[in-house]
Amino acid sequence: MRKVVAVEYLSLDGVMEDPGTTGDYPHRGWTMPFWHDDLMKWQSGQLFASDALLLGRVTYEEFVASWPQRSGEPFSDKFNSMRKYIASRTLKEPLPWNSTLLHGDLVQAVEKLKAENGGDLLIYGSATMVSDLIPHRVIDEYRLMIYPLVLGSGERLFKQSPEVAQLKLDRAETSASGVTLLVYRPA
Repeated sequence: MRKVVAVEYLSLDGVMEDPGTTGDYPHRGWTMPFWHDDLMKWQSGQLFASDALLLGRVTYEEFVASWPQRSGEPFSDKFNSMRKYIASRTLKEPLPWNSTLLHGDLVQAVEKLKAENGGDLLIYGSATMVSDLIPHRVIDEYRLMIYPLVLGSGERLFKQSPEVAQLKLDRAETSASGVTLLVYRPA
């Protein structure tokens, strides 16, 4: 059985999107000043332990606009060759990038993928999809990279929800640049 792993970049105040993508904002590219070899090691480890990506439409469209043009090094080659499963209520047909559109009930589709043999299923970003999956306890692990800054506005990972999701800290590490990796599992 596979694991579903949500991988998220977050500011201290829980913002997960780059506010600069939605207008003129002074922190455009807020993760880049903190990039360090530690983060590449974390990212490579989880990518190479995985077989496929689960992506919401917005994240998928951002990725398909840039990743296919990258190649020639192990990380980008692995990323591009992986199967991508896309959750969308509006996308009719994904672009040809090893992509499959999930049809029908999202939770049932993800549970079916989990039941298959293979490596982890990674979710990058995809706030709406993560929010839709949280109440159903489909996500097996949350890998949160917390950046040492407060953005004040922007999309947040954990939106208001009537559901309580109790998590247990499994691991914590801090990079040389001050980014903290917190790995949580459902309690």
